[in-house]
Amino acid sequence: MDIKTFWGNLSSKKIAMCGIGISNTPLILDFLSKGARVYACDKRSREQIGELADRNEAAGAELRLGDDYLNNLEVDIIFRTPGMSFYLPEITAARKKGIAVTSEMEVFFDLCPATIFAVTGSDGKTTTTTLIAEMLKAQGKTVHVGGNIGKPLLPEIDNIKPEDFVVVELSSFQLISMRKSPDVAVVTNVAPNHLDVHKDMDEYVQAKKNVILHQNAFSRTILNYDNEITAGFKDDVRGQSLGFSMERPVKNGAWLDGNGMLHMSYRGIDAPIMHRDEIALLGDHNVANYLTAIAAVWGYVGAEEIRKVAKEFTVVEHRIEFVRELDGVKYYNDSIATSPTRTIAGLKAFNQKVILLAGGYDKHIPFEPMAPIVNEKVKLLILCGPTAEKIEKAVKTDPTYNPENIEIINTANLEEAINTAKEKAVDGDIVTLSPACASFDAFPNFAARGNFFKEKVMEF
Repeated sequence: MDIKTFWGNLSSKKIAMCGIGISNTPLILDFLSKGARVYACDKRSREQIGELADRNEAAGAELRLGDDYLNNLEVDIIFRTPGMSFYLPEITAARKKGIAVTSEMEVFFDLCPATIFAVTGSDGKTTTTTLIAEMLKAQGKTVHVGGNIGKPLLPEIDNIKPEDFVVVELSSFQLISMRKSPDVAVVTNVAPNHLDVHKDMDEYVQAKKNVILHQNAFSRTILNYDNEITAGFKDDVRGQSLGFSMERPVKNGAWLDGNGMLHMSYRGIDAPIMHRDEIALLGDHNVANYLTAIAAVWGYVGAEEIRKVAKEFTVVEHRIEFVRELDGVKYYNDSIATSPTRTIAGLKAFNQKVILLAGGYDKHIPFEPMAPIVNEKVKLLILCGPTAEKIEKAVKTDPTYNPENIEIINTANLEEAINTAKEKAVDGDIVTLSPACASFDAFPNFAARGNFFKEKVMEF
C-alpha cells in the first residue's frame, strides 16, 4: 500500500489511539485531519492527563479514559502504544474479533520510502541512534530520527523522500509485534530488562531478535560480539552480517585494539579510524557505541566524517550529562540509567569514586550484578524509591562490601536525595544521578526525572 492509498482509506474509519501523550498527540491530530474518527484512549483520568486531554478533544477526538478505557472497543483499527503489552486480554480479544491491532511504527515501516536504520538493545540505544544520525548528517544526508525517542514519524511520512535516511530507536515493546525489519538493524546488547512487563527473559530476547527476522538478502545487521545473547543472533541473520567488539579483532565489523585504536574491517580490508581519546563522550560504553555506529554507517559515511562527529559531539541529554560545577563539586545527570547494566557503564566512565543517587521503580531486575562495581566506584550511595532496600541489600551482601569504604543513606524521595548529596559533597567530588531503575514511581519517564534533577541542582 502506498502513502496516498493509506491516507485515503482512513476516511470515516474508527480508530482507537491508545495513550494520550506528547508523542501520540501529533498522530491523533494527523489522523483527525485525514477524516478518521479517533478515540483517544488512556487509563489515566482527565485530571491526570491535563492539557493534552483538552487539546485532543478540542481537535475532535473522542476521549475514553479510566480503568475501562479498552473495554468494548468497537473500532476498525487499534493503535497500540509502545508501552502497552501486546498480550493484554482486551487487545487479544480485539484481534479475535477481527479488529486490526497495530502501532505507529509498524505502519511507518510499511509506508516509508527511505532507507531505515533501526537500533535496539538493552543499553546504548539512544546514544547509538543519535550517533548514526549525526554521522549521516555529517555526510550531507537528509535524516529523520524517531521511534522510541523524539516525535512520531508517521505524521512526517509525506515529507520523507526515497533518497532520505530514517534512524529509529526501537524498544522490545515496539518490536514484539513488528512484521517488517529495517534495512540496517543494530542490536547493541541484550541483558535482563523490562521483566515487569515481559512474561519472562525468553520473551524479551525474542522481541529484540524480531528486529532482524524479517530482513532480506540486501539488509545489514550489526551485532555485539561481546554479548553472548546478541552474538547468538548471528545464525538468524538473513543479509550482510557485521559485528563489533571491544575485546578482539572482528573480521567484518568494528573493533578496538590494545592500543586504543578503533578499526573497521570490511571485505578483507582493515581501516584504522581513530584513537579512543578523540571521542568527546566519556566512558568505555561510548567507545562501544561508536564502534556500533561505525559498523552501521560504513559505506554510507566516510572515515573523516566519522572522526568529525567523534571530536565534536559532546552530549546526549540524560546520559552522563554534565549539569554544573559548584564549590568544586561536579554534578552529572545519567537518568537514562534505568537498569543495573546502564548504571555500571555510567560508574565506569569516572576515574574516581563518586556519590551515587540510585533507586526508583521496580522492574524486577536483580541488582546483585552491579554490587561489586558500586562497592568499588562509590564512596556515598544515596537511595530512594521502592527499590532502595533491594539495592542496599545487594550491595551489603556482596563479598566486596566494606562499610569503611562506602556510606549508604536512605532518603524519602529524589529531592531529599539531591539535597543530601549537596550537604555531603566536598571539593573534588562527583555527584551522579544513575538510578539503575525506571522512574515510574515518581516521574512519568526518565527525562522528567533527569530534568527535575537538573532543575534542583541549578537552584543550589
